[in-house]
Amino acid sequence: MSRMILDEDAIRRAITRMSHEVIERNKGVENCVLVGIKTRGIYLANRLAMRIKEIEGQTIPVGEVDITMYRDDLTPKSSQGDPVLQGTDIPVDINGRTVILVDDVLYTGRTVRSALDALIDLGRPALIQLAVLVDRGHRELPIRPDYVGKNVPTSKKERISAQLVEVDHKDEVTIQ
Repeated sequence: MSRMILDEDAIRRAITRMSHEVIERNKGVENCVLVGIKTRGIYLANRLAMRIKEIEGQTIPVGEVDITMYRDDLTPKSSQGDPVLQGTDIPVDINGRTVILVDDVLYTGRTVRSALDALIDLGRPALIQLAVLVDRGHRELPIRPDYVGKNVPTSKKERISAQLVEVDHKDEVTIQ
């Protein structure tokens, strides 16, 4: 049985609040770049960028990072076959910039660790911040988000599913 914890309106409000927080914490967005972690993080980064532009009147660059080759759960004899690379595309040099990593659900922290490794291979940002739509706890690594849409305490048995209209044809976050 699943229950909805964020509907379309709640997601929109969370994005708006997080956008304001990004602007406030960074005193604007002049030296910032949003980088979405594939797949849903990209769409959330785009939404944050659009909302920031509406609020601040300033465009913030948006990129995407593919963490496939940085995952720590890939093994040479993986039963899943060869990993599919989707590519990293960040339209600006990240050296000396504030990079805001964006993802849908933060759980163990391993996805974020992989994204950090991928970013560091591309350059040396002045600062890296983390924005997530849902923080469900149960960290295995010392990673903490700077911007959170909603904190949702869960058990390890439960599963959080974020669905976004761009890929899933509806906006909602459910817990199962």
